[in-house]
Amino acid sequence: MTTYTVAPRTGHPTLLYSELDLDIDNLKADIAVLGMPYGAPYAASDFSNDQTNAPSAIRQATDRVVRRPEHYDFDIDGPLLQGRKDIRFVDCGDIIPDLSKPGEHYARAEAAVRRIAAGGAMPIVLGGDHGITTPVLRGLDQKGPITLVHIDAHLDWRDEVNGVREGLSSPIRRASEMAHVDRIIQIGLRAQGSGRPQDLAAAREYGAELVTAYELHDIGMDAVLDRIPDGGNYYLTIDADGLDPSTMPAVAGPAPGGVTFVQARKLIHGLVRKGRVVGMDIVEIQPEKDDANLISCVTAGRLILNLIGASIRAGHFDK
Repeated sequence: MTTYTVAPRTGHPTLLYSELDLDIDNLKADIAVLGMPYGAPYAASDFSNDQTNAPSAIRQATDRVVRRPEHYDFDIDGPLLQGRKDIRFVDCGDIIPDLSKPGEHYARAEAAVRRIAAGGAMPIVLGGDHGITTPVLRGLDQKGPITLVHIDAHLDWRDEVNGVREGLSSPIRRASEMAHVDRIIQIGLRAQGSGRPQDLAAAREYGAELVTAYELHDIGMDAVLDRIPDGGNYYLTIDADGLDPSTMPAVAGPAPGGVTFVQARKLIHGLVRKGRVVGMDIVEIQPEKDDANLISCVTAGRLILNLIGASIRAGHFDK
């Protein structure tokens, strides 16, 4: 058995009471959580940033997200797994880097996601910074063509920073280079990040659909969903700072006016109705900045719950 991951080390051993399964080579599941704490840092001091603690922190919010898996949940019109005994929901643990082999954890993450998808499961990845989307999306190359749906305050189209091409400022640029990524829609853009005018020009030249937070609030999420083609395979990447800091304060660069929880939930349910979500990640949570109620981690968990419940109700895991 190839060792891709290690088991979560503290508190809740898995996300949302899922079953722990580290045997990714032989995995047979419907929904698989994967922790990816480490990205590609721009400096040595960035390697172990607070985002690396987010997978554990989100898991630790499990009992605040779901009191009991069998209880009714209004967000999804039923229990977490909709009362289904045939749905296998697992947590595959965390991809931990080998410090003697810099960058090797990206290759291992890509391979793990490819195995998870081949085993029939929808991967739900807990970052980590936004660099982790690059290997995850590469691992879904058999699911193309994919429409990439991106919630973020920032553009993430830098070609490189300090010579690093797969860091947190570049995942959408890297996605645009993948043959299996067909379309890109970016939602919630606002304020200022690492993007420069030439990066915006590159996004527009590619044909990315750019929806600022202000346009979203003016036209509503239903109108944004209308711009996304029906019948597709969708990958959803959520940078926590794309959400409004009222429900997602634990981020490095909070900016007012972001995507609301209600809008993000509508997007998730809308994508599930339109086609099939083949994977999701949520990244850039800094647990030390969360409030006493852990609202950032709870929000992350609730969005994941909505994807799971909606996908089951839509019959995406029917045998």
